[in-house]
Amino acid sequence: PPRTPRLPTHGLTRELRSRVRRHLKAIRSRWRALPPGRIAVIVLAVLRHDQRLVDMAGGNDISATTIRRWRDELIHLLAAKAPRLDRALKKIARRGGEVVLIDGTLIPTQRRTGEANRPNYSGKHRRHGLHVLALTDERGRLVWISAARPGRTHDITAARRDRILAHLRAAGLGALADLGFLGLDDDGDDPVVVTGFKATRARRLTSAEKEANRVLAAGRVPVERGFAHLKNWRILTKLRTDPARATHLFRALLVLTNIEATTDN
Repeated sequence: PPRTPRLPTHGLTRELRSRVRRHLKAIRSRWRALPPGRIAVIVLAVLRHDQRLVDMAGGNDISATTIRRWRDELIHLLAAKAPRLDRALKKIARRGGEVVLIDGTLIPTQRRTGEANRPNYSGKHRRHGLHVLALTDERGRLVWISAARPGRTHDITAARRDRILAHLRAAGLGALADLGFLGLDDDGDDPVVVTGFKATRARRLTSAEKEANRVLAAGRVPVERGFAHLKNWRILTKLRTDPARATHLFRALLVLTNIEATTDN
């Protein structure tokens, strides 16, 4: 069986190792089968490369149950550090930011049979998955991620449930969004969410509206880059974890993505 992949000892590995040590000290755990550094590398291998727990267990002479426990423990530890929506927006406002970028995406999951799994089928993407919203700053740095919802959830529905508009107004920020959020902000005099213009069968877009859409699309490019950084974690390629636990996983990966961006820079 393969041993633990040799991940470089970069800032992400060091930071996670330090967090493992602090956590073990806080809970007064005096013994683990492997030292914190090895635990950090194993968990990173599972998350980054989607290594199977059985393979990792055989290569490190420990049980798959132990690795699963370490993985879940660190996921909950990291997810607890994920920023709340209101605090994330206020932090951007304090730094002098004026707008955020918002978008939704579908994280593919294994297809499961049964009545309970039907809501996870997305007709738009024609596959099973979980829907999440994310906010980034103007440079594409992820600042917040929503709870996981069934794949059939629409962007605007998720935004309303999370009260995105109210939080933006409270922080004094605007947002750039695609047409999936059209109708979220019905204040024509002082709009907070800018979504562009949509053509209909009865009405074509004018040249000015088309140009406005091109400008908006160019301004929203960083949010796609933010999602790309999140999806570099290959465990999201086809999620096999219980959908009920997916929210903690997404938020843990958000924290890891931001740690990686900070330490590498």
